[in-house]
Amino acid sequence: MIDWTDRHCRFLHRQLSSRALLYTEMVVADAIIHGPRERLLSFSPEEHPVALQLGGSDAGKLCEAIRIASDYGYDEIGLNVGCPSDRVQSGTFGACLMRDPGHVADLISAMKKVSSVPVTVKCRIGVDDQEPTDVLPDFLARMIGVGADAIWIHARKAWLQGLSPKENREIPPLDYDLVHRMKRENPDVFLGINGGIADLAEAARHLSVMDGVMLGRAAYQNTGLLSGVDAMLDGSGSVGATPSETDWLALRDTMIDYAEAVIAGGGRLHHVTRHMVGLFQGFAGARRFRQILSSEATKPGADTAIITEAFAAVDFSGNRRDLSATAPAGHPVEHAIG
Repeated sequence: MIDWTDRHCRFLHRQLSSRALLYTEMVVADAIIHGPRERLLSFSPEEHPVALQLGGSDAGKLCEAIRIASDYGYDEIGLNVGCPSDRVQSGTFGACLMRDPGHVADLISAMKKVSSVPVTVKCRIGVDDQEPTDVLPDFLARMIGVGADAIWIHARKAWLQGLSPKENREIPPLDYDLVHRMKRENPDVFLGINGGIADLAEAARHLSVMDGVMLGRAAYQNTGLLSGVDAMLDGSGSVGATPSETDWLALRDTMIDYAEAVIAGGGRLHHVTRHMVGLFQGFAGARRFRQILSSEATKPGADTAIITEAFAAVDFSGNRRDLSATAPAGHPVEHAIG
């Protein structure tokens, strides 16, 4: 989620769910060591719980990045070994590390020695010509052996050559059954699932097996679905939210105050509103809402009156959708964004 789940995005997502575990975009260890640390690592206290997602393959650099990040108060450190982008491969980290699980285990072991918070791993079921049914159990065993606190599994292979990052999210077939089997074989280890999960009804089905579900692009492109997460996690209601269950005008006012603070600090309205475009899928007026934010909020000098105008275009009087599936009551889960 590089360039997507920045601090402004996460602030918005936190307004919709108090329970979700939010992930940062992946930040390369070298960037933290040598780059603009405050811009890369700072976040609003309201975002908690929030996990820092790291990229890297050098244990010393990853540990130094963790030491630097410790001053910012993250609740979790996650190592990404699932991203297949060319930028990541050129740095010999991300999904290409799936080829060397022993090295990943060494990285996790080193990171845990310097981290005061849980250290987790996000992986694929395999890469290229690897056979997932052979590779994934071995990878998990190594991570468990060095004490990884949780493992998030994207239920697709990554093809490091020949497919774009977008194609790697769509073309390799999903193998949810394999990931579910890994959980059944490792009942005492936190295992979460990721990949192709489009809504909360589907997330609830996975949560009957897995410890957690990670939503990335689904939560970004249809942001309003997050308004049903808390009810799903505590088993208090049906999956999904209706307008009557969410105070959208209170959300509007909160985001106006937040955007005004961002602008006062030298930012632009678009830095905040670009993450709000997916809020109202299925509502009457959603298209106009998107048009206003996409065209007006990007103009020089745009102010928060545009947020008010965009919300005024949406009709909150009717239900957005009808989802009858319910989450398993009392299931111990984390819902992750990243």
